[in-house]
Amino acid sequence: MNVIIPSRQNVFHELRDYLMIAVGMIMYGIGWTVFLLPNDITTGGGVPGIASIVYFATGLPVQYVYFAINFLLLLLAIRILGWKFSIKTIFAVFTLTFFLSLIQQLTAGVKLLHDQPFMACVIGASFCGGGIGIAFTSNGSTGGTDIIAAIINKYRDITLGRVMLICDLIIISSSYFVLKDWEKVVYGYVTLYICSFVLDQVVNSARQSVQFFIISEKYAEIASHINVYPHRGATVINASGFYTGKEIKMLFVLAKKRESTVIFRLIKDIDPNAFVSQSQVIGVYGEGFDKIKVK
Repeated sequence: MNVIIPSRQNVFHELRDYLMIAVGMIMYGIGWTVFLLPNDITTGGGVPGIASIVYFATGLPVQYVYFAINFLLLLLAIRILGWKFSIKTIFAVFTLTFFLSLIQQLTAGVKLLHDQPFMACVIGASFCGGGIGIAFTSNGSTGGTDIIAAIINKYRDITLGRVMLICDLIIISSSYFVLKDWEKVVYGYVTLYICSFVLDQVVNSARQSVQFFIISEKYAEIASHINVYPHRGATVINASGFYTGKEIKMLFVLAKKRESTVIFRLIKDIDPNAFVSQSQVIGVYGEGFDKIKVK
């Protein structure tokens, strides 16, 4: 029986994912408990929204309701979706539950922007959206409607975003029966929009890709270094100069936008006179990038 030993690079990436998920959950906890809850603003996100409504109605701390509902959903997810999907979500749920309690203890009696609910809504939603975005880019999630959407998507041709949007709209609208204030409900809708917008910005910025066309006599050395770090492939294209008629080799490289600086430094160190063209691409699908998703 062959035992697969994870490489040091894979272990580092996994540890980095868990660290970033923890950072994202801390941001979410700050936005939710410091800015939104004290101003009676219902957040989206499914389970956090339900926990907020229960808190407004009974005063029961949000971390208990959040953990209890997610515990049941995670049992269902493990059975239907498997451990691979669930393990980082479990970590995120436990981390957020812990920090919700800690943040509330540290900020007890502190009321920021109490007379400015709109600013509290904007700042709180920005924290929440940024936190979820960081968790998503690290292959994690906050549980709740993420799990419900993934389960429904497995058996029905309904997009994840549509399921989450419907759930959030229902939850925010139902907060009226507890708060009896349509103004707070409208703030909830604004929170949902800002949270979704910030989430998209964080996720999309992390996934932006670029392409390089590199013309250099030292193309082989440049390609070999790019293969090692940032660990990207390079395609050699045979070309010829129209004016000179000289046969040349051109490298075609696809990489993440955040890796651009590393590639430029490599090229400058190896061949400062290289001719380089960089452009942004809408999407790159395949190994090392996004997966192809079509209905």
